[in-house]
Amino acid sequence: MVKYYKDPLDRIFFALADKTRRSIVQELNSGIKTAKELAEPFMMSLPAISKHLKVLEMAKLIKREKRGRQHFFSLQAEGLEAVSNWSEFFDTFWNQNLDNLETYINKKENIDE
Repeated sequence: MVKYYKDPLDRIFFALADKTRRSIVQELNSGIKTAKELAEPFMMSLPAISKHLKVLEMAKLIKREKRGRQHFFSLQAEGLEAVSNWSEFFDTFWNQNLDNLETYINKKENIDE
């Protein structure tokens, strides 16, 4: 069953929530692949892998190019960039909190001396 989310981040996280789809994204990191090539490691039928590929396409994590009768898939940076931008908030949050903790510990050490 394919879920339809309006928010791009919801589509991306839904797509990446599945282990098979995460593996497909990692596999495409090494270059362009056909659906058949992507299905081989999973011992999956082409219709089954096609459902996973559609979810990844809807999330804009992969791109499909049709050449003749074959479909070729590649990574699409747009989706991964959205996740990276979203997670930057947490980097800033944790860095700031760890800096505050370091300042507190340094002050406490100076008081105890």
